[in-house]
Amino acid sequence: MKVVRFHAPGDVRIEDAAQPGPGPGEVLLRVRACSTCGTDVKISRFGHHHIVPPRVMGHEIAGEITEVGGEVSGWDVGDRVQVIAAVPCGQCDECRRGRMTVCPNQTSMGYHYDGGFASHVVVPAQVLAVDGLHAIPDGIGFAEASVAEPLACVLNGQELAGVGEGDDVLVIGAGPIGCLHVRLARSRGAARVFLAELSARRLEMAANLVKPDAAICSGDADLVDEISKLTNGRGTDVTIVAAASGAAQEQALRLAARGGRISMFGGLPKDDPTITCDSNLVHYRELTIVGANGSSPAHNAEALRLIASGAVEVADLITHRLPLERALDAFGIVARGEAIKVTIEP
Repeated sequence: MKVVRFHAPGDVRIEDAAQPGPGPGEVLLRVRACSTCGTDVKISRFGHHHIVPPRVMGHEIAGEITEVGGEVSGWDVGDRVQVIAAVPCGQCDECRRGRMTVCPNQTSMGYHYDGGFASHVVVPAQVLAVDGLHAIPDGIGFAEASVAEPLACVLNGQELAGVGEGDDVLVIGAGPIGCLHVRLARSRGAARVFLAELSARRLEMAANLVKPDAAICSGDADLVDEISKLTNGRGTDVTIVAAASGAAQEQALRLAARGGRISMFGGLPKDDPTITCDSNLVHYRELTIVGANGSSPAHNAEALRLIASGAVEVADLITHRLPLERALDAFGIVARGEAIKVTIEP
């Protein structure tokens, strides 16, 4: 079979590999869709400290079961399924307290285990042990189901930030994650959702799809002034920084309404992870700052339900569908910001 395999930073190859078989507690999938994200681009260029090469990449996986290993019950050949990316251990103190997203023993598809940029992938026993394999509801295609993984991360972030009825929400960053944040905030009852982005071209592409209540090019306008005008000087109830920008995280403090919540959804570069926080703004305005790290198996199941019910539309966010042989082209498309979501269909 063909795979997309990481060998070293800057050395990602499309090559032949033997088709794997499932061991005890595992299932084998024929991969029908594996969507790409910015993390795949970063791995291809810089590697990752959790990846020991060679490693098959890809973590937004959907497919159908072609073989069931011993000791597996409840799954059959032909079942259509979606796979979690981040795999909690299920046994540590955090997992037992329901905080699987911050499991210190977490492993990941495409990092610790071979991923979904392949014609077939083994779903390890660790995934099944934490209910991380989910049946795809009828009416959802494989590509849409693969987007459940990033939507699950967005869901975790908005739960932590308490996005709800009547909120004015600002999303900074108009990539696929930002688009999902806009749509999920609407489904959770937000009164208005604003979208901000430095790149005018990227903002236009995203805004034409997700139709925010206002689209602000922060490369051309003062975002604080624009939000002040839109909210009569009040600011936003929730500000979600869906970009790897320390400057945007600092700016979010000045954008927040009294009692506002700020989600630092996008991680910062490892060599520049610190920002300046105006503590008085946090103190006197009673602001809440929250992080967001991945998703739990339950978030993935809920994301599939949201897609199936039509509460969060994702099909139109998949702007490119490419065969496995063009996976490296897909990374370039993502890196250049020419797409919202690129899905590989082996």
